[in-house]
Amino acid sequence: MKKIVTFGEIMLRLAPPGFLRFSQTNSFDVVYGGGESNVAVSLANYGLDVDFVTRLPKNDIGDCALMEMRKRNVGTDHIVFGGDRLGIYFLETGAVSRGSKVVYDRAHSAMAEIKPGMVDWKSVFKDADWFHWTGITPAISQGAADACIEAVKVAKEMGVTISTDLNYRAKLWKYGGDREAIMTELTSYCDIVLGNEEDAEKHFGIKPEGLDITTQGEHVKAEAFLSVCKQMTKKFPNAKKVITTLRGSLSASHNTWAGVLYDGEKLFKSREYQITHIVDRVGGGDSFMGGLIYGLMTWPNDDQKALDFAVAASCLKHTIKGDANLATIEEVEKLMGGDASGRVSR
Repeated sequence: MKKIVTFGEIMLRLAPPGFLRFSQTNSFDVVYGGGESNVAVSLANYGLDVDFVTRLPKNDIGDCALMEMRKRNVGTDHIVFGGDRLGIYFLETGAVSRGSKVVYDRAHSAMAEIKPGMVDWKSVFKDADWFHWTGITPAISQGAADACIEAVKVAKEMGVTISTDLNYRAKLWKYGGDREAIMTELTSYCDIVLGNEEDAEKHFGIKPEGLDITTQGEHVKAEAFLSVCKQMTKKFPNAKKVITTLRGSLSASHNTWAGVLYDGEKLFKSREYQITHIVDRVGGGDSFMGGLIYGLMTWPNDDQKALDFAVAASCLKHTIKGDANLATIEEVEKLMGGDASGRVSR
């Protein structure tokens, strides 16, 4: 069986129940999640062999995060321990015209204080076929950025396929690192690059020609992103595929959702889904990446099918509370086949 490795920070997510505001709540719902751990959970849920690498504090909260990964059949053998705390983020879930809100409390977390040399990457990648990281990890701290660069260099030396989700986060990158230089170096090692229009612009100054995403609403045109894909492949010649998610935001509760994949010659487009009653959109991009990795590994000669699986998988994630996608292969394939009825299965 092929093996995937993901690397990043898992956090404690604290969210008011339902759609309460922070100022209204007297309790928080607890979830453990993060960009790369969410991808790992998706892949394990599809039956693939996946390891998650991070740094956790050796305390009860760190143990809870570890147990969450083990519960989802994610490998944890290469997790390292140290530091004093698990990173936290607070989530206020939006509805209709009120967007969701995230407040980070992750400074000086165990993962923020990781350094090169703490992870034995040659051991990690010994039996691995694929390595995935996201732009969140190098945004945490200089040490995390250096450890990520160390990881991609070893992965490349060992012939491992490398993927990234560029994942620009405006509330991170506070430590003074040169974002464009760091992300350019890291992305230059990647075979598969996922990013939306904001990621490409904020990290590399690459913009879709003639498109203002905030005015697009429901009508996000796939062809408008061909220029972004071509600019990305020119900047990163090692990239074999550049993928973009297309989210049209009519409101916090109603989005359109689709994706495009560019293989250097042809632009593949998925169907567009109407997600009319969003339960939880956090982790939507991670569920797309998990579905994409599964699709590219399962159907290596069918980029259209891989893209369609990723879009359907992430569409279903919007119906699931929590960070990670728990949709099954059968549910994804049912939606891919056009059955969005939601009828009871019995």
